[in-house]
Amino acid sequence: MEDLEYTGQSIKVLKGLEAVRKRPGMYIGDTNIGGLHHLIYEVVDNCIDEAMAGYCTEIEVILTKEGGAKISDNGRGIPVDIHPTEGISAATVALTVLHAGGKFDQKTYSGGLHGVGVSVVNALSKSLQMTIYKHNQIYRQDFVQGIPQNALEVIGETKLNGTTIEFIPDDSIFEVVNFDKEILKKRFKELAYLNHQITIHFKDEQSDFDETYHFEGGLSQFIHDINKKPFISPIIDFEGRDENVEVEVALAYNESFDEKVLSFVNNIHTMDGGTHEAGFRMGLTRAITNYIEENANAREKDSKITGDDIREGLLAIVSVKVIDPQFVGQTKSKLGSSFVRPIVQKLSFEKISKFFEENPNEAKAIMQKALLAARGREAAKKARELTRKKESFSVGTLPGKLADCQSKDPSISELYLVEGDSAGGSAKQGRDRVYQAILPLRGKILNVEKSRLDKILKSEEIKNLITALGCGIGEEFDITKARYNKVIIMTDADVDGSHIQTLLMTFFFRYLKGIIEAGYLYIAQPPLYRFKKGKKEIYLKDEKALSEYLIENGIENFEFQGIGTKELMEFFKIVAHYRSTLQNLKKRFALIEVVRFLIENSDLLALPNNALCETIKERIAELGFNILNEKIDEEKVHLYVQTDSGLVDIKIDDELFTHPLFEEAHFVFNKIKEFDLGFLEGKDAVSMLESIEESSKKGAYIQRYKGLGEMNPEQLWETTMTPENRRLIRVEIQDETEASDVFSLFMGDEVEPRREYIQTHAKDVKHLDV
Repeated sequence: MEDLEYTGQSIKVLKGLEAVRKRPGMYIGDTNIGGLHHLIYEVVDNCIDEAMAGYCTEIEVILTKEGGAKISDNGRGIPVDIHPTEGISAATVALTVLHAGGKFDQKTYSGGLHGVGVSVVNALSKSLQMTIYKHNQIYRQDFVQGIPQNALEVIGETKLNGTTIEFIPDDSIFEVVNFDKEILKKRFKELAYLNHQITIHFKDEQSDFDETYHFEGGLSQFIHDINKKPFISPIIDFEGRDENVEVEVALAYNESFDEKVLSFVNNIHTMDGGTHEAGFRMGLTRAITNYIEENANAREKDSKITGDDIREGLLAIVSVKVIDPQFVGQTKSKLGSSFVRPIVQKLSFEKISKFFEENPNEAKAIMQKALLAARGREAAKKARELTRKKESFSVGTLPGKLADCQSKDPSISELYLVEGDSAGGSAKQGRDRVYQAILPLRGKILNVEKSRLDKILKSEEIKNLITALGCGIGEEFDITKARYNKVIIMTDADVDGSHIQTLLMTFFFRYLKGIIEAGYLYIAQPPLYRFKKGKKEIYLKDEKALSEYLIENGIENFEFQGIGTKELMEFFKIVAHYRSTLQNLKKRFALIEVVRFLIENSDLLALPNNALCETIKERIAELGFNILNEKIDEEKVHLYVQTDSGLVDIKIDDELFTHPLFEEAHFVFNKIKEFDLGFLEGKDAVSMLESIEESSKKGAYIQRYKGLGEMNPEQLWETTMTPENRRLIRVEIQDETEASDVFSLFMGDEVEPRREYIQTHAKDVKHLDV
């Protein structure tokens, strides 16, 4: 094995990687969470390339305790022989020379991004270790920031084949160095669906996370697992190959009104589609229009079918493997290779037509779905024409309920969507007429998740909203015609208000997504409390803000020894959170005093149930209550207690101990215990907090607003509408697929998945702001 220092080549090697360290964004997109995960994808993509070439079946990814990642495969192992032009081992070249991948020979399908390969990962790692299992030997080489620390050396013998790359991202380059296992999990599952011959093991050493992804059903299983609505057709899947392209497609129809097509090129998700997706859509449209032509009756044929109608309720995945694919733009989000389109189109048309011939009932269901969509679209077009604003602004074109602003400049104009007429009245009086327009909404708007556009456009409230916005809807949507660059949802801070917010956001997400994407949609945060003492008046957004304000102003009335004001504030904020968790527990479990006793004496939970029961009975006796009956078994302690307010039965069991609120209270109580509590002089922290708050409330008037209508116009302006004081939250879409799934889940027809989600995720609401 040649020693590195004897080759002049190593100097050239390092020059290549210096560029990567100087401008990492050019190679991995950014130095934030996206670029960080890109490092893992780059290594895993190499393993997948081995799998596509037919040599690798197992990939293991471990997030290590040290904060790095370790990726292993059972492929052929990176070549270790001396590179003909570089004079050093080919494996070292792969890790230190840019564009030195083995994928420029026009014979392999590769997902590697820009061919930069693993050398970029090496350049951006604090340390990297490469281990190769090949020729019955184990080879190893270590690198620091891309620089070899030793030559590739043999360190043992083996019967295995494969490569392991373990690296720790360089924190002097990345703003974030913690991998997010949810992001990685989504990508690995995707890869396992797309390559059903492989198994991906994914572990995180810092938690007990350990999952394996292997989907024998491939794309069909992918369709099944991402579907959120009842199917109206079986899953149709087919594949085909040409000398340059391999095509795999799976599709099905469900009861929803939107389409979801995911497309991939060499395992890379092409977010913006491209020639492969276009070919599939053309083939599908032709197959269905031909079928309708041959099988629909004369009345049904009156409806002119378009591609959009055919795609209503469509769920499809198109995966192609292409040698040397051409992409539009740098991001690889759209395939440009024109020769792919006719191949996918021909295959899709033939296979889907054949399926229709063999399955007339299923074909009929899909045909009816498309015909219904066409009728709905025609009805929606008529309804849309009614809502469309005439070119000249005559008084009659804008809805009568809209109090428009004087400004015609969208960049400064704001439209407030206000719940209810009474709040609408206050808002109209309190606003700044120059640039603030008000549209009151009466009652709850239609849930658009359950309706097609034609029905939605019959709703008076939605018609008013579309007309006021002025940018049209559906095919006619044009963001440049929007009359306001801020659309602000302003509702009461209660359950109904939240529901109206969600209904409006569902409508914008499904039908006016351009408004959200342009950053025009906001939610106003009206305050819940007004605190007035003497001449001082302040508005507070919620319970937490009120409590913090009371603590701040009440602490000065007390003297505490051995603790600073800042630490004292922090302490009582935690106590306030503890108190609110206990209040929430009180709504769910009887005798909160006993529950609190168990939270604050957690060592009792280790006692056997009979001993635990005796301790609890002593506590109940101290409270002055009588125990009428008791039942003890291995599972629970069950007591019937006569209290001042009547008979209650309390169960001490796993349901209580594992309840998210019990766990939360226990966590927060331990935070309280971390303070040196001598300054309390033996007093109870919650009682002390209440004394502080009471002293702050003396002589004060505290008003809780149930709704916006309770505020007079001046108050509404001052708290929620003036740019100086108001709090607005901009609505943004982080992940479109995830957002779409959430709206389907919460606003759709299916009750069961919604209930399951709420039960599963209730426990995730943990340690809020502690």
